[in-house]
Amino acid sequence: MKQHISYSELSKWYACPYQHKIVYVDNNKLFKGNIFTAFGSAIHKVCENLILDSPIGNDFFEEEFSKELDSLEESVLPEEKDIFLKQGQNIIPHILPAAKEYFGEYEVFSTEEKIYEKIVHNNLDLCNFKGYIDLVIKKDNKYHIIDWKSCSWGWDSRKKNDKIITYQLA
Repeated sequence: MKQHISYSELSKWYACPYQHKIVYVDNNKLFKGNIFTAFGSAIHKVCENLILDSPIGNDFFEEEFSKELDSLEESVLPEEKDIFLKQGQNIIPHILPAAKEYFGEYEVFSTEEKIYEKIVHNNLDLCNFKGYIDLVIKKDNKYHIIDWKSCSWGWDSRKKNDKIITYQLA
């Protein structure tokens, strides 16, 4: 029996059970990442460091983004990289001010909080759900869960209302 399932695995199965089989049963990873995932990973690291008050230099994002790009199988055109670097440089100055404006004073409870919860159906232990919560903050004795998302185009109403996408937060 499978030990655990992640949100990524669940969403792959929901979209196409056959593709789920290829990736998770046959262990044939079809998707190797791209400039968008590299950008998201680099921004994620910036967010985490900023929220934890870890000092980051002016070149932190560019260094992290370059590391992520180097790990890709496909090469990226310099013009593409420059566009994403500029987007990151535009976003980064707004991260902490936005958090402080929205939450005011808060306490960072945890980052990359691992969750591993039993999935029970009809009194059967099926497996565990495995995931990570990007950020948990505490304010006024309430805990707030934050999932970092980044994209260059924003989320339209279709994406915001897609039940499988919103399951990740639920």
